[in-house]
Amino acid sequence: MQDGTFLSPAYLDVTTLDGAPGATGRRGDVFARNCPTRQLLDRVGDKWSILLLGMLGEGEMRFSALKRRVDGISQKMLAQTLRTLERDGLITRHVEPTVPVSVTYAITPLGRELLGALQWLIDWAETRMGAVAQAQVAYDLRMAD
Repeated sequence: MQDGTFLSPAYLDVTTLDGAPGATGRRGDVFARNCPTRQLLDRVGDKWSILLLGMLGEGEMRFSALKRRVDGISQKMLAQTLRTLERDGLITRHVEPTVPVSVTYAITPLGRELLGALQWLIDWAETRMGAVAQAQVAYDLRMAD
């Protein structure tokens, strides 16, 4: 195993740079730009993906409803993030041929599984916001001196 890598307790097989488990007998370098694991973590860990998955975990929603609920997201970024989540199999997109066209998004079983894995992180963030805010204030005071 390379320095800086670790075995995930949930996934004990080997990951290679091409994404095929077990091919090289060692774990791929998750710090490499072309590592599939890094690419997936980059996408689901971006600014909007977790928020959108959380909302879709509550039930299917139309594009316009998502846009209203996610404060600060542009229409272009919402469309791009939804397209990426759909490509990764985490959500589905259903188009109703109405006038105007109605597009509904829903979480997939794979997306729900990811959301379940992320829930502990979401819970941690919600319960530790105060401690993080205190640390930020203490840091800012130290840097102001």
